[in-house]
Amino acid sequence: MYFQHSDDIWRDFPELAATVIEADGITADIAVDRQVAAYLEVAAGRLATAGSEGQLAEIRAWRSAFSRMGLKPTRYRCASESLLRRLRKEGSLPSIHPLIDLCNAVSAAYAIPVGVFHLAAITPPLQVRYADGHETYVTFAGEEENPAPGEVVFADGAGQAHSRRWTNRQSGASTVRPETAGVLIVAEAMHGSAATDVERLAATLATELTALWSVSPRTALLTAGSPRFAFRGAGALNP
Repeated sequence: MYFQHSDDIWRDFPELAATVIEADGITADIAVDRQVAAYLEVAAGRLATAGSEGQLAEIRAWRSAFSRMGLKPTRYRCASESLLRRLRKEGSLPSIHPLIDLCNAVSAAYAIPVGVFHLAAITPPLQVRYADGHETYVTFAGEEENPAPGEVVFADGAGQAHSRRWTNRQSGASTVRPETAGVLIVAEAMHGSAATDVERLAATLATELTALWSVSPRTALLTAGSPRFAFRGAGALNP
């Protein structure tokens, strides 16, 4: 039971830096308003200084990666850019679930995409790789799609695609829900200081998870030389 990026992804995106957090014991009854407000204040300050999300180095790097994947970066945006764009336009982000609200706020503050996966909905292994065209992606409305061959997806052992266009859109199949206890959190970046920044982001989230949910998260920095994270996940994963 593991998570990793494929060798092809590391070959084609050698600037990638990724971190993973696994946590069990998550509940939906935790108040995170104060923490969310603090991180969104940081994000708003960065936006004010930069002028727009597109001027941030973290977002420019993801736009470049999307272009290399053959995608128009102003049509398909990485998750953190979408959050920052909404924050700039509306002044806030919607409340979904305390863990998602926290991770979205941290993602906006760091301008780095953060994916949060409900582990019980995933058949391991989970791998970021190029689609072969047979994967099934479930939208938040419950509709099924098949990513085109060559699209970068989070694919599991049952052929489910848990994202579209890498960090553009997560699947409704593995979204965090009220009964979620075990989660896998993945943050990925491409900019010049990505390795340092994703490590800082992971430390930030691990500290918040420990303080808010009284859990003991496991974290790892993934590299081309050490690309695999083994789930501990007893009871949280499908057999």
